[in-house]
Amino acid sequence: MKITISYPPLHSEKGVPLLSQNRQFQYFNSPTYIYPVVPAYAATMLSNAGYEVVWDDGIAEEKLYNRWLSDLENVRPDVMMIETKTPVVKKHWSIINEVKKVLPDTKIVLVGDHVTALPQESMEQSKVDFILTGGDYDFLIVNLVDFLSGKTKLLEPGIWYRENETIKNTGQFKLNHDLNELPFINRDLTHWQLYSERNGNFKVTPGAYTMAGRDCWWRKDGGCTFCSWPTLYPTFRVMKPERLADEVGFLIEKYKVKSVFDDTGCFPVGEWLKQFANLMIERGYNKKIQFSCNMRFGALNRENYRLLKKAGFRMLLFGIESGSQATLDRLNKGTTVDGILTECRVPREEGLEPHITIMVGYPWETRKDAQSTLNLAKILMQKGWAVTLQSTVVIPYPGSKLYAEAVNNHWFRINATDYDRFDMKEPVMITPDMTPEEVMKLCDEIYKVFLSPQYMLKQIVRIRSLRDIRYSIKGAAKVLGHVKDFGESG
Repeated sequence: MKITISYPPLHSEKGVPLLSQNRQFQYFNSPTYIYPVVPAYAATMLSNAGYEVVWDDGIAEEKLYNRWLSDLENVRPDVMMIETKTPVVKKHWSIINEVKKVLPDTKIVLVGDHVTALPQESMEQSKVDFILTGGDYDFLIVNLVDFLSGKTKLLEPGIWYRENETIKNTGQFKLNHDLNELPFINRDLTHWQLYSERNGNFKVTPGAYTMAGRDCWWRKDGGCTFCSWPTLYPTFRVMKPERLADEVGFLIEKYKVKSVFDDTGCFPVGEWLKQFANLMIERGYNKKIQFSCNMRFGALNRENYRLLKKAGFRMLLFGIESGSQATLDRLNKGTTVDGILTECRVPREEGLEPHITIMVGYPWETRKDAQSTLNLAKILMQKGWAVTLQSTVVIPYPGSKLYAEAVNNHWFRINATDYDRFDMKEPVMITPDMTPEEVMKLCDEIYKVFLSPQYMLKQIVRIRSLRDIRYSIKGAAKVLGHVKDFGESG
């Protein structure tokens, strides 16, 4: 049986779609390709089970759609798996229906947060054959293919399917798979080089992605209300620190990677983190790669940050989200503005590089509230406590608590099912005293902090090598791309 893990080309004048491994979808003018970790595990596990697997990322391969479809016809897969997200789900429905015309016997499978939240919708709106709900679709796709090939008679919970004209499912998905049983990803099979260079998270290349946990350990009261990934991973699991350290060593020895980014929603802390950091030091990996990850304010102290620096960590990504404490509380973020101001300088003082993310366009935030967010970000950047930042418009996806709130409170300024417009090119929710154009202008404005004399001077002082110069030039290009992303919006 032949299976493709497919990302059909989604050509748009809006830019390059950031679909895989993204909690928030966005079009970028500056091409960026992020390694899809869970689909890569799916490909590896299917291959290990004896199936023929074709990695088919038409986006990263920069294929034209007609060429992609022609290539697919030549491959003639028995099963095709597609990861989707809210802003492109309608495009995927059309693609599925078109593929079914030329390959009627190919079984098409959809995965992702949108179809986990609304599986019935995609079954009704397209000719998709199966939907795998939940975030463990790498395990589920193996079960499904085993079922289709006659190796098993039992489908696991979380699978939607058709029986004649009736839509059925196997019940609520379960996250009971042991992550320690995951194999090392077959990077050759999954064309890892496509994603090893053009990624702003890598200061030195080639780089690779890992994902030790699924997905974020902050799940108090369901986690952050704006995030779509609690839909996929309502509970948290993590592999043993030794297992991740082994994979890092494998990446160093076999693929000569120089950067590793672990995309666990929030990297594990406490004793787990200490064990992993010490393994990095004991094995000498800290001298061979730069390691980066997602982190939360309030989770670490100075001693922890010092250990991470010693262990070869470079960049830590922190979600600030807002400079308004009322907003942080409404989002169930579990952080404080005062805590952010107090803590952000600590990792920087210990030699790490904090990257911060903020959002604007909350339906309850006034212009003054949004300005407080920009002011907070500017303080952190100009003081040098944060090295880089990302500013986006808040977009509530189906399945998130914020989406449900927006529907119940009539916050949407567009039809709540006009999914194509959930792509960050405009706000989808109203605000008390700002027009959509003003919200987008705020997103544009924050990136100009990179062009301020204070920031530029700090960057010049920080330069220690030719590598730093190259990274600064690459970063400047990214900034101009971001300004263009939002400057053309609205």
